[in-house]
Amino acid sequence: MAAVIFGVLFDGIAYGMLLFLISLGLSVTMGLMGFVNLAHGAFAMLGGYLAVVLMQEAGWPFLATLPAAFVAVALASVVVERLLYRRLYRRGPLDQVLFTIGLTFVLIAAVTWHFGPSQQPVALPAFLQGQMSLLGIQVGVYRLFLIVVGLAVAAAVVLGIERTRFGARIRAAVDNPVMATGLGISVGGVFAITFALGSGLAGVGGALGIQVLGLNPAFPLKYLVFFLVVVSVGGMGSVTGTLLAACLIGVVDVAGKYFLPQTGAFIIYAVMVALLMWRPHGLLGKPQ
Repeated sequence: MAAVIFGVLFDGIAYGMLLFLISLGLSVTMGLMGFVNLAHGAFAMLGGYLAVVLMQEAGWPFLATLPAAFVAVALASVVVERLLYRRLYRRGPLDQVLFTIGLTFVLIAAVTWHFGPSQQPVALPAFLQGQMSLLGIQVGVYRLFLIVVGLAVAAAVVLGIERTRFGARIRAAVDNPVMATGLGISVGGVFAITFALGSGLAGVGGALGIQVLGLNPAFPLKYLVFFLVVVSVGGMGSVTGTLLAACLIGVVDVAGKYFLPQTGAFIIYAVMVALLMWRPHGLLGKPQ
């Protein structure tokens, strides 16, 4: 029984790390920038499809597709932010929701037309396949890789926000944009770079998640609720809160589907309601 519980916890945390990588950018855009970007999952989907194309048609190794997915999706998000999203920053949440969900349907239709509706396969390198012994229990090598990557990204983002000059500019632009502008900080430029970094991480998460989450044109809508749950439970704009919430949701979802397969898919919503009744602003969120 101990081995089963450890296995559920391990798989749940690995799943949670994928949710964290993809949800982090959404938490930043909603919490720091005040922009409701429901097309965030579409950026993750684009990262996954780019990885598939590079591996199947260009012969790239799997690990080499990850930085390519980050850069390509980040650059694409800059174009979208400059041409489309910037016009909506001063509009209400309803306009932002309608526009971004419409953009999601457009991207889903485009991907379906080009790639078809079927699941996309991915071939992991040999060293990421199989199992290994951890504390005397067999665990998946790829899931351990996901946990390591997720923790590394979380540490890098926290240090980047708390210890770097650019992180100080982000905090200043969020706390008091008028004062930040008066000090010579380009608030629009800071937000654009932050948006690109968050979208790039979503692209990496989409590429990493092909093996675990699957990849087809329905991906953005299928997992949108999960991303929103993670952001709400963790607290918008909180990196650490997003990480904790993603791991919690991942473990609860995996445990529910393992121990209560008939009702397990609904347990995360009960957990979300209970946590938000206890802390309406999320685990580590701040009152707006």
